[in-house]
This record gives sequence, C-alpha cells and structure tokens, in this order.
Amino acid sequence: MKVLFIGGTGLISQAVSRLAVERGIELYLLNRGQRSEFVPEGAVVIHGDIRSPSAVKEALAGRHFDAVVDWIAFTPDHVRTDIDLFQGRTDQYVYISSASAYQKPPTHYLVTESTPLANPYWQYSRDKIASEELLMDAYRETGFPVTIVRPSHTYGDTMIPASINSQEHPWSLVDRMRRGKKIIVHGDGTSLWTMTHNTDFAKGFVGLLGNPQAIGHAFHITSDEVLTWDQIYEAIGKAAGVKPNLVHISSEFIAACCPQYTGGLLGDKAASLVFDNSKIKRFVPDYCATIPFAEGIRRTIAWFEAHPERCTVDEEWDREMDRIIAAYELGRKSY
Repeated sequence: MKVLFIGGTGLISQAVSRLAVERGIELYLLNRGQRSEFVPEGAVVIHGDIRSPSAVKEALAGRHFDAVVDWIAFTPDHVRTDIDLFQGRTDQYVYISSASAYQKPPTHYLVTESTPLANPYWQYSRDKIASEELLMDAYRETGFPVTIVRPSHTYGDTMIPASINSQEHPWSLVDRMRRGKKIIVHGDGTSLWTMTHNTDFAKGFVGLLGNPQAIGHAFHITSDEVLTWDQIYEAIGKAAGVKPNLVHISSEFIAACCPQYTGGLLGDKAASLVFDNSKIKRFVPDYCATIPFAEGIRRTIAWFEAHPERCTVDEEWDREMDRIIAAYELGRKSY
C-alpha cells in the first residue's frame, strides 16, 4: 500500500509513521524537512510546503496514492486546497479533525461519533467542524473519498500532557512540581478525562488506512482508561518523583485571568468526557489501547531526562501561574 502523509513528524503522526513503515506500508512524507529526526527509516521524504499548492502539485505529478493523510489541515481553506490537489489522485483522504469539536458543554458524558459537533468557545474547533462539513459535502456531491479521524488528548515522549502547561517548554510543569510550587488544576479535580498514548492511537489509525469501508465515516481513537484530573496530575508527579502541590481553581476564573486558555479549558478540558470506542473497534477489530497513563508518563519523563537539552523552562509561563494563583488566593481572602 502506497500512502502519503502531509506532515508525518508531529507528536501524534510520528508514532503513526513508525508503525506504518513497520507494517510494510510504502510511506511518503511531504513536509519541509524541519523535524528529520522523527522520520522513520524506510520512509521517503518529499520536500515541499502544502501551503504552496502549485509547487506541491508539481512535486506529486504523476503519483497516485492508496491513501493521503493531512496532519496539518486546520481550516476550510486548507481543506479546499487538499480537495483540489487530491481529487482523483487517491483512493482515501484522511482528515485529522479533533475531539474538541464535540458538543460543548456536553449534554451527555459519553461521547460517540454521533455526538453533535458544536463548540462556541474555541475557534480552532469551529474551524475543524467547518472543515469536516466541507469534506462531507464533497463526499456526497462528488464522491471525494474522505475518512475523518478525531484525536483527543494524545501524548508521547515529547509531550507532558496537562490541562495547563507551556506548549513550547513542556518540562516547565515538572520543574515547577519538583520545586514544590503550587500546580493549578482546573475545577475541583474530579472531572473525567482520557489520555491516549500516541503508539496506541497509531494502532487504530493504521488499521483504517486503505480500508474502503471507512470512506464517509468519522472515528475517534482513544484509550478506554478514564481518570480524574487529580489522578492525572498525581501520576505526572509520581513519575517525576514528587507529590505535586495541587491547587484547584475554576476554569472560568483561569480564563478570566488569561483569556488564551478559554478554548482549551471551557472548549475542551473543563468538561467530563468519556469516549465510546465501539466504532473504531468494529472497523479495526484488533484495536486495543494497552498503555495506561501511569506507564506512558513514566516513559515521557524518562525521555526528557535522557534529553537534558529538552528540559527547558518557560519562565513567563511560570510567572503566569504564580499570578493566577495569587489572584485566586487574594480573592478568597477578600471574600
């Protein structure tokens, strides 16, 4: 099977790329070559920028793929470009959407693929929803062979997952824990969440590639393990060798202090969400997530410690956490 990944070296896609090659897929990666350390041996890199469609069309001239996956399409404009580029050039186009597109606030804690898509809090999610709608219209009107995948909170070696952390310097959270500083947990810490290791996600995802029955369908692929946010932070602390000093602050207060967290909290992590994985298991019968978060986060911490150059700290983020906590504690004293 001949497959093209647009991207293919990001947090989620690097695990999928490795597994695809291991399973004998003839894998091509179209990207700018900026993360070559995550290209698996055996994959062929086609240097190009998907945001320059004329150059990509030239680079892919005469090629046909059994499947194309765009890991970096975020807006309807990106999707329109892909439809134009790959109509008639692939038997399956896989769009990476997001589980944050599911209804917020949810009317039911259990999420299936038929849960409505609506997110008034996060433009990122609304763009994913609009992109899905555009692709499904193309499927219904012209037969464009789309499959939609909605990852939820997926992590791996290079990411320390949390509700609030520095994106560029994820080690910042562990550093703060080890210094005994207070760690913000949104809400009361008891809402439910799912963490999925990227190698588990990869098993379900690769099973969809080249599967004609998956055309026209949407899937989420997550672990079946459900944790509270307190349990998640405690597992991170345990992997780091410390007991974290947790302070619970409402999501609304955090968003009021720092509006940039509105989407990720009110539009995603503040809601209790449990995913029903029955559909992916029907289409990929051998899919099973096997890495519990306690084990996965131990691997992540070990990876960072083996790469000390990645153990960098975001000082501004650290000060921002201090400011939110100070404002919260002042409000409590005043009240």
